[in-house]
Amino acid sequence: MSEGDPPRKPRGRLEHRLPTGLPVGRWLAFSIGALLILAVIGIGLAFAANARVTDRRALGNRIAPAQVDALDLENALINEETGVRGFIITHQSSFLAPYRQGIVAEARDYRQLLTLLRGSAADLAPDAKSVRSRAEAWQGIYVTPVLLGIHSSTAFESRGKTLFNAVRRSLARLTSSLAARRDQARMQINSAARILTVSLIVAAAMIILGLLGAGILLRRIVTAPLARLGREARRVAGGDFETPLAAVTGAREIVDVRAEVETMRELIVQELAAVKTAEAQLREQAIELRRSNADLEQFAYVASHDLQEPLRKVTSFCQALEQRYEGQLDERADQYIHYAVDGAKRMQILINDLLAFARAGRSGRSHRLVEASELVEEARSALSEAITEGGATVTVSELPPVRGDRALLVSVFQNLIGNALKFHGPEAPVVRIDAHEANGDWEFSCADNGIGVDPEYAERIFLIFQRLHAKESYPGTGIGLAMCRKIIEYHGGSIWLDRTYAGGACIRFTLPIAKETTT
Repeated sequence: MSEGDPPRKPRGRLEHRLPTGLPVGRWLAFSIGALLILAVIGIGLAFAANARVTDRRALGNRIAPAQVDALDLENALINEETGVRGFIITHQSSFLAPYRQGIVAEARDYRQLLTLLRGSAADLAPDAKSVRSRAEAWQGIYVTPVLLGIHSSTAFESRGKTLFNAVRRSLARLTSSLAARRDQARMQINSAARILTVSLIVAAAMIILGLLGAGILLRRIVTAPLARLGREARRVAGGDFETPLAAVTGAREIVDVRAEVETMRELIVQELAAVKTAEAQLREQAIELRRSNADLEQFAYVASHDLQEPLRKVTSFCQALEQRYEGQLDERADQYIHYAVDGAKRMQILINDLLAFARAGRSGRSHRLVEASELVEEARSALSEAITEGGATVTVSELPPVRGDRALLVSVFQNLIGNALKFHGPEAPVVRIDAHEANGDWEFSCADNGIGVDPEYAERIFLIFQRLHAKESYPGTGIGLAMCRKIIEYHGGSIWLDRTYAGGACIRFTLPIAKETTT
């Protein structure tokens, strides 16, 4: 895979992205639905049992008053019988007062009794009606003739007792039925209460079991798979990229996440393989670079020794020819000798400049904190003769300390000031050097009032051996700014021509701000 290619997706793993289970939302919906169904069933059972308890309690609440009314009805009938017997004995109408009161009480009690015996106790109404019919028979057959004075024989009185005894038996049967029904209602209430308790217990148990089942289900389909996936992800994060992730079952989202993590792992494996390949290539390039640097050092050695020696001989002998035979040969021969001497000298200068360019940044000296003003002062001192001859003015503002190779940085300022002195106009050269902070770096500038540089050559002037003027017009080999660029970039900065500057040329460059403030 090349450096600019996008990462390839792993093939043969697309099946991991297929949904293999229900989503978590659906599992939750099923769990909640099951809990709701269990809760509704439990609550329904509780309500049904409670309704039965309420119904039995309501029946008991009617039976007790009915017993009271039955007792009052019995008292009313006894009062009637007592009043009639007193009237028969005394034949005085005052003894009928209990009878008349009993008649009123009987009607009231009977009416209340029938009202209470409605609904679930309606089966007891015939016993109450039987009492009423027996009482009416006693009153119609016996009491009415007695009150009218029609019968007063002993046989008739015996007939009256028989009829009233029938009333008593009906009352006894009614009372017995009410008592039995009361006991039955009490038993039913107790039974319904037990059923209600059992229903509540069952409902609670169903809800608890439902919660436990939902918890177990969610643990199996959510938390446990997530825990396994988390362990696998931590293993991959720990650096084990070669082993595939273990299979994970559970909710669809978890399976999909596992597939995504597995895809990511495979991409990492591919990227690591690409990185290892790139590292191998980088090592090979580093070896080749070291070999190339060794060849360059060998070339520098040859240039400084082996090439310089024959060049010096050529130059010296050409100069000797020029001195010995100048004027003795024709004009063309003198010109050829001059060309040879000049070419040899320029060749020597080019070799020295090329050697200096090759050695720039390869001194091996550690960088130290130096004052930029001291660097400018050293450069100005080296160019003092040229500054004096040209009547130049070099103005330096307050400059910050920088970290770097002192000799190389002096060379930068010396080249920039030297160019300003070289490429001047009709007026005396004026050079201004200052610095300010910009974007976290120190930005230096060297401006002059010279002939300037056309903006279209802003990049060309920093290339090695690139000249904008003929050698007859301005001396030099065209390596100075290329040297400055190499040194500045070696120190972590950049250098450029200020295209907006008018009235000459302005070269700007940056250097990192030194963290230390003292040497």
